[in-house]
Amino acid sequence: MPYIEVTDIGKSFERDGRTREVLRRVSLGVERGEFVSIVGAMGSGKSTLLGMMAGLVRPDAGTITVGGVPVTGVVAGAAFVFQNYSLLPWLSARENVRLAVETAFPGEHKDQHRARADAALERVGLGAALDRKPRQLSGGMRQRVALARAFVTEPSVLFLDEPFGALDALTRETLQTDLATMCAAHGRPVTTVMVTNNLDEAILLSDRIVPMVPGPPAMLGAPLAVDLPRPRSAATLAHDESAGRTRADIISVLTSGTGRARFRAPEQRALADVTESVKAVMP
Repeated sequence: MPYIEVTDIGKSFERDGRTREVLRRVSLGVERGEFVSIVGAMGSGKSTLLGMMAGLVRPDAGTITVGGVPVTGVVAGAAFVFQNYSLLPWLSARENVRLAVETAFPGEHKDQHRARADAALERVGLGAALDRKPRQLSGGMRQRVALARAFVTEPSVLFLDEPFGALDALTRETLQTDLATMCAAHGRPVTTVMVTNNLDEAILLSDRIVPMVPGPPAMLGAPLAVDLPRPRSAATLAHDESAGRTRADIISVLTSGTGRARFRAPEQRALADVTESVKAVMP
């Protein structure tokens, strides 16, 4: 049984008196310690699916379990990283991280909380910025705080929603490397689900990639394994034939073969939008 198991979930939203079906009969399994990326165009329903897996959004139909436990609220032992950082602006970097420590380790003394927070920020290169508030930090530094806050809780599951989408290319590449290192640290890989519209980011970080074709309703294509050795780097993958074949296979799933076999005529037209989105983020 997969560590995270999504079975036939569906979700609709009401707007202006109309019902819009976003997801229909979506199923997905994620093994313990696996890094899975869900790739698709903006607005395709990726964040809605991630929110349901994390327990932030309730599905209208179907079931989700994490570690065999049905998801009925926020998943215990999970951490979250979002594109907008979600830092409390009136607190320092240290205090933003310390709050997470306090929640995860309520039995420890406040001095231990502070030490954990400081160590987590040191690991992401912010040892000299402990007392700075978010407005005093660059976008990349704010996302480092968010990563430190996520990993300081020693999560068993990590949910990432376009975590590097707002960053410049150089900062994004550096943080991608940091994320890969932290996910695999201490011999205890963190089970990770990330949504992104950046195909190369998915190839760099993932064990498997799941394409999402927009609807409405959105549907998932067959997962593709990323059989590339680790550690990986963007520079190496840019000239790696295996990475190129993986990229081509993913685009093929989105645009033909499995895609054509699974999607009706209206959804076929949506495939073109996904393809253009994928090409837009490719070098």
